[in-house]
Amino acid sequence: MSYTLLVNKSHPLTSSYVPPCLAEAHIPFDTSAHDEKTLMEKTAAKAAARLFHQAASDNITLMGVSGYRSYKRQESLYRNALARSSSAVAPPGTSEHQTGLALDISCASLNFELEEAFAYTKEGKWLKTNAPLYGFILRYPRRKEHITQYPWEPWHIRFVGKTLSLYLSLTGLTLEEYHQMLSNPRGNL
Repeated sequence: MSYTLLVNKSHPLTSSYVPPCLAEAHIPFDTSAHDEKTLMEKTAAKAAARLFHQAASDNITLMGVSGYRSYKRQESLYRNALARSSSAVAPPGTSEHQTGLALDISCASLNFELEEAFAYTKEGKWLKTNAPLYGFILRYPRRKEHITQYPWEPWHIRFVGKTLSLYLSLTGLTLEEYHQMLSNPRGNL
Protein backbone atom coordinates (compact mmCIF):
# COMPACT_ATOMS: atom_id res chain seq x y z
CA MET A 1 0.00 0.00 0.00
CA SER A 2 1.21 3.49 -0.82
CA TYR A 3 1.08 5.71 2.25
CA THR A 4 1.29 8.77 -0.01
CA LEU A 5 -1.98 7.82 -1.77
CA LEU A 6 -3.97 10.97 -2.55
CA VAL A 7 -7.69 10.64 -1.95
CA ASN A 8 -9.95 13.64 -2.43
CA LYS A 9 -12.80 14.84 -4.63
CA SER A 10 -10.53 14.80 -7.69
CA HIS A 11 -8.90 11.45 -6.81
CA PRO A 12 -11.67 9.14 -5.56
CA LEU A 13 -11.44 5.50 -4.58
CA THR A 14 -13.65 2.88 -6.22
CA SER A 15 -16.64 1.52 -4.35
CA SER A 16 -14.88 -1.85 -4.13
CA TYR A 17 -11.65 -0.52 -2.58
CA VAL A 18 -10.82 -2.04 0.81
CA PRO A 19 -7.35 -1.65 2.36
CA PRO A 20 -5.36 -4.90 2.09
CA CYS A 21 -4.39 -5.19 5.76
CA LEU A 22 -6.98 -3.82 8.17
CA ALA A 23 -6.28 -4.36 11.85
CA GLU A 24 -7.75 -3.33 15.17
CA ALA A 25 -6.16 -0.07 16.32
CA HIS A 26 -5.31 -0.69 19.96
CA ILE A 27 -6.24 2.77 21.17
CA PRO A 28 -9.22 4.02 23.18
CA PHE A 29 -12.25 4.62 20.96
CA ASP A 30 -15.54 6.38 21.60
CA THR A 31 -17.44 3.39 20.17
CA SER A 32 -18.08 -0.24 20.92
CA ALA A 33 -15.42 -2.87 20.35
CA HIS A 34 -15.38 -4.53 16.94
CA ASP A 35 -17.00 -1.52 15.22
CA GLU A 36 -15.36 -0.95 11.80
CA LYS A 37 -14.38 2.53 13.07
CA THR A 38 -11.77 0.87 15.32
CA LEU A 39 -9.93 -0.57 12.32
CA MET A 40 -7.00 0.98 10.50
CA GLU A 41 -4.44 -0.19 7.96
CA LYS A 42 -2.00 -2.36 9.95
CA THR A 43 1.06 -0.07 9.89
CA ALA A 44 -1.07 3.02 10.55
CA ALA A 45 -2.77 1.22 13.46
CA LYS A 46 0.61 0.44 15.05
CA ALA A 47 1.74 4.05 14.58
CA ALA A 48 -1.51 5.29 16.15
CA ALA A 49 -0.95 3.00 19.15
CA ARG A 50 2.56 4.46 19.62
CA LEU A 51 1.18 8.01 19.29
CA PHE A 52 -1.53 7.36 21.90
CA HIS A 53 0.96 5.66 24.21
CA GLN A 54 3.22 8.72 24.08
CA ALA A 55 0.25 11.00 24.68
CA ALA A 56 -0.67 9.01 27.80
CA SER A 57 2.96 9.22 28.97
CA ASP A 58 2.67 13.00 28.58
CA ASN A 59 -0.62 13.04 30.58
CA ILE A 60 -2.65 13.72 27.43
CA THR A 61 -5.82 11.67 27.00
CA LEU A 62 -6.81 11.25 23.36
CA MET A 63 -9.87 9.37 22.13
CA GLY A 64 -10.26 7.81 18.71
CA VAL A 65 -13.59 8.68 17.10
CA SER A 66 -13.34 7.15 13.65
CA GLY A 67 -10.71 5.15 11.79
CA TYR A 68 -11.67 3.00 8.79
CA ARG A 69 -14.95 3.72 7.05
CA SER A 70 -16.23 1.56 4.20
CA TYR A 71 -17.60 3.02 0.98
CA LYS A 72 -21.06 1.80 1.99
CA ARG A 73 -20.85 3.50 5.40
CA GLN A 74 -19.61 6.75 3.80
CA GLU A 75 -22.48 6.59 1.32
CA SER A 76 -24.95 6.33 4.22
CA LEU A 77 -23.34 9.24 6.09
CA TYR A 78 -23.35 11.34 2.93
CA ARG A 79 -27.04 10.66 2.21
CA ASN A 80 -27.92 11.58 5.80
CA ALA A 81 -25.90 14.81 5.52
CA LEU A 82 -27.67 15.76 2.30
CA ALA A 83 -31.03 15.13 3.96
CA ARG A 84 -29.96 17.60 6.69
CA SER A 85 -28.70 20.06 4.04
CA SER A 86 -25.16 19.66 5.32
CA SER A 87 -22.14 19.67 3.03
CA ALA A 88 -19.66 18.74 5.77
CA VAL A 89 -19.48 15.06 4.80
CA ALA A 90 -17.29 13.82 1.95
CA PRO A 91 -19.04 12.04 -0.92
CA PRO A 92 -18.49 8.26 -1.00
CA GLY A 93 -15.14 7.33 -2.49
CA THR A 94 -13.58 10.67 -1.55
CA SER A 95 -13.06 10.04 2.17
CA GLU A 96 -9.58 9.13 3.38
CA HIS A 97 -11.21 6.97 6.03
CA GLN A 98 -11.82 4.39 3.29
CA THR A 99 -8.02 3.94 2.99
CA GLY A 100 -7.68 2.94 6.64
CA LEU A 101 -4.96 5.60 6.97
CA ALA A 102 -7.08 8.36 8.54
CA LEU A 103 -8.13 8.80 12.15
CA ASP A 104 -10.43 11.35 13.77
CA ILE A 105 -9.48 12.20 17.35
CA SER A 106 -11.19 14.12 20.13
CA CYS A 107 -11.04 14.57 23.88
CA ALA A 108 -13.23 14.55 26.98
CA SER A 109 -13.44 18.33 27.29
CA LEU A 110 -15.34 18.35 23.96
CA ASN A 111 -17.48 15.33 24.90
CA PHE A 112 -15.59 13.48 22.15
CA GLU A 113 -17.19 15.63 19.44
CA LEU A 114 -15.31 16.65 16.29
CA GLU A 115 -15.13 20.42 16.56
CA GLU A 116 -12.70 23.14 15.52
CA ALA A 117 -12.32 23.94 19.23
CA PHE A 118 -10.18 20.79 19.44
CA ALA A 119 -7.29 22.85 18.04
CA TYR A 120 -7.29 25.02 21.19
CA THR A 121 -7.40 22.18 23.71
CA LYS A 122 -4.21 20.87 25.31
CA GLU A 123 -4.91 17.59 23.46
CA GLY A 124 -5.24 19.32 20.10
CA LYS A 125 -2.07 21.34 20.60
CA TRP A 126 -0.19 18.21 21.66
CA LEU A 127 -1.47 16.31 18.62
CA LYS A 128 -0.43 19.05 16.18
CA THR A 129 3.09 19.04 17.61
CA ASN A 130 3.55 15.29 18.01
CA ALA A 131 1.58 13.61 15.21
CA PRO A 132 4.37 14.09 12.61
CA LEU A 133 6.83 12.27 14.88
CA TYR A 134 4.70 9.14 14.44
CA GLY A 135 4.06 9.45 10.69
CA PHE A 136 0.81 11.44 10.78
CA ILE A 137 -0.12 14.81 9.30
CA LEU A 138 -2.99 17.10 10.14
CA ARG A 139 -4.61 16.51 6.78
CA TYR A 140 -6.93 19.52 6.45
CA PRO A 141 -5.09 22.54 7.85
CA ARG A 142 -6.51 26.01 8.35
CA ARG A 143 -6.04 28.42 5.44
CA LYS A 144 -5.50 25.53 3.00
CA GLU A 145 -9.19 24.87 2.33
CA HIS A 146 -8.85 26.22 -1.22
CA ILE A 147 -6.26 23.50 -1.88
CA THR A 148 -7.71 20.51 -0.03
CA GLN A 149 -11.35 21.37 -0.89
CA TYR A 150 -12.27 20.40 2.66
CA PRO A 151 -12.85 22.62 5.69
CA TRP A 152 -10.28 22.90 8.47
CA GLU A 153 -10.35 19.74 10.58
CA PRO A 154 -7.83 19.91 13.44
CA TRP A 155 -9.01 16.48 14.61
CA HIS A 156 -8.32 14.57 11.36
CA ILE A 157 -4.90 12.96 11.07
CA ARG A 158 -3.61 10.89 8.18
CA PHE A 159 -0.76 8.38 8.17
CA VAL A 160 1.80 9.09 5.42
CA GLY A 161 4.94 7.65 7.04
CA LYS A 162 7.46 9.41 9.24
CA THR A 163 9.72 10.89 6.56
CA LEU A 164 6.88 12.50 4.62
CA SER A 165 5.01 13.61 7.73
CA LEU A 166 8.07 15.45 9.01
CA TYR A 167 8.70 17.00 5.58
CA LEU A 168 5.10 18.20 5.17
CA SER A 169 5.02 19.47 8.75
CA LEU A 170 8.24 21.47 8.31
CA THR A 171 7.30 22.90 4.90
CA GLY A 172 3.61 23.49 5.62
CA LEU A 173 2.65 21.71 2.39
CA THR A 174 -0.55 19.73 2.04
CA LEU A 175 -0.65 16.29 0.47
CA GLU A 176 -2.17 17.91 -2.65
CA GLU A 177 0.74 20.34 -2.91
CA TYR A 178 3.22 17.50 -2.44
CA HIS A 179 1.62 15.49 -5.26
CA GLN A 180 1.56 18.57 -7.48
CA MET A 181 5.26 19.11 -6.77
CA LEU A 182 6.01 15.48 -7.73
CA SER A 183 4.13 15.78 -11.01
CA ASN A 184 5.72 19.12 -11.87
CA PRO A 185 9.15 19.19 -10.16
CA ARG A 186 10.34 22.35 -11.95
CA GLY A 187 7.06 24.25 -11.84
CA ASN A 188 5.50 26.44 -9.24
CA LEU A 189 2.94 25.26 -6.72
